[in-house]
Amino acid sequence: MKDTPNYIKSLLLPTTKSPAGRRVWSIDLETVWLPFLTATNTMGDTAIPLDALGCPIRLAFDRDGSVKFSKTGRPVSRVAKPISASVTLIRQNFVANLQQYAEQVATDRQKDYAKQVEMATTAGKPIIAHDREELDKAIQLQLEEAMRQAKEEAQPEAPEAKKELVEVH
Repeated sequence: MKDTPNYIKSLLLPTTKSPAGRRVWSIDLETVWLPFLTATNTMGDTAIPLDALGCPIRLAFDRDGSVKFSKTGRPVSRVAKPISASVTLIRQNFVANLQQYAEQVATDRQKDYAKQVEMATTAGKPIIAHDREELDKAIQLQLEEAMRQAKEEAQPEAPEAKKELVEVH
């Protein structure tokens, strides 16, 4: 393997768009998935039903056929099953491609890959040590607070001073 493929390079470049709509696998449905899946249908690579592309967000129903509501009382929506299934397939293929690329680089450039792993491990050690120290401190503080509270609860309340009754004439 000589050069990094362009599709991998493009994954590493920042983009300026920040979609704000409904997300599927953390990717915007309206601006990414629908245009992409429409394009794959256009090219004949997929056969996603037109009603799924035309109405990708559907009302969810309970098993008894009634409309499903959340605990807050709002109706629940879901993504159309053909779109959801396509996204799942794409996600699985994406993960497989990432794993295949990493394996290929690790095989073709064993020494360079091993050096990267070694440098990353060395660079991470101080962070791991710092986090461990901070966690130990935090746990110790929690333990001390729990012990203090337990002692307070275990001590009987201070008896009130005995009051003498004085007769008034």
